Amino acid sequence: MNLHASRSVNVAEELLDSTHVDSIISRRNSRAAELQTQVAQLLCKMRIAVIYGGDSHEDGSVIHRSHNPRSWKSYEAVARDIANSLTRLGAENVFILPDDMRLSGKLAEKNIDFAWLNTGGVQGFASVSHTASLLEMLGLPYVGHDPLNCAVMDSKHSFKRMMMGSGIPTARFITWHGSEGVFDPDEHVRFNSIFYGYEGPFVVKPVSGRASLNVEYVETREELSKVMDQIFDLTENFVLVEQFLSGREFCIAACGPVVVQQGELKKLDTPFTFAAVERALDADEHIFTSMDKRPITNDRIRLLDPVDDLQIMKRLHNLARSVVTELDINTLIRLDVREDENGHLFVLESNPKPDLKAPTKDGVTSLIYAGLGQYDMSYDDLIHSLVADQIDVLMSRHRGSIHHLLSLLDNN
Repeated sequence: MNLHASRSVNVAEELLDSTHVDSIISRRNSRAAELQTQVAQLLCKMRIAVIYGGDSHEDGSVIHRSHNPRSWKSYEAVARDIANSLTRLGAENVFILPDDMRLSGKLAEKNIDFAWLNTGGVQGFASVSHTASLLEMLGLPYVGHDPLNCAVMDSKHSFKRMMMGSGIPTARFITWHGSEGVFDPDEHVRFNSIFYGYEGPFVVKPVSGRASLNVEYVETREELSKVMDQIFDLTENFVLVEQFLSGREFCIAACGPVVVQQGELKKLDTPFTFAAVERALDADEHIFTSMDKRPITNDRIRLLDPVDDLQIMKRLHNLARSVVTELDINTLIRLDVREDENGHLFVLESNPKPDLKAPTKDGVTSLIYAGLGQYDMSYDDLIHSLVADQIDVLMSRHRGSIHHLLSLLDNN
């Protein structure tokens, strides 16, 4: 490791120390060692399914094709990245399966013990929560958010209301549905109450979506109705209008307290928050362009420096920990955060299925992977962390639901 990287790791560890990493007591160290052994044993014995989004256009995938308000993507390539990582970590039986109506049969046929959800769903409303609900019904543990948190985080208006109720700042907003009739900002009572004295600019977006698709910058209130109609025609779902914040835009990742660094498992006292980056916006780019239109490369993001950007990093880490704690989140999320003109931070949204693409030789990366080097972590360390953290949650909070996993340990 070079000198600069070493400095980054050391300062990053100091930043984590502010979240009481240095206060991990002997009981936690003992549990970390026990958990590492359990995870290693389970990885080599469990039959694991990595699940990606099924295609409703394929014969036999659904009974009837329906409208999908959320822009669909299979995520199959990333599912293969995750599966390959699990194999490198010692998993001996990993299967990659599409998420469609045949899934439960395939899970039973292959005698699956554990799953990893890398799917946004097949079709329909609240599609991100569908497979988690299925697995809950089947009694199959998984890496992924529970159905409620999936639905809340992928419904931006519901998530923002949760933030407001928790005292966490978010940009002021309203929602509108096409069934209400033509949107007239001069006559809309709630719009005028929320945006009293504010003439714009605004951001208009679907309440459920991914990768900044169909997110539009709107300069004035007079332009709102046309843009809102266009988005509603595409999604047939609520449209969200929020105040445009003119400051810098950031992302930060967060997950549970179990962290693997260079193969060594640790258990922190608080959620692990990492990958604090600033999105690099072009001069004429008001909002970050969708990764489907412009791949995320290293020149499109700026990794915050633990020395030069220490204060903003502390604020982002505190904000992320607050969100994870308030929503009782147990696995990976990515928060999108923006400053206003006075430098105050506001949570825009929480992505319940952030991109876990492994880095490529041509420089294409993900917002999640970009910050791992500051913590001396590899891609495999992150995958290992997420599996270990979920197993720890299952062992400590849901033992009555994992008798089949406990039997694998008993048979060691």
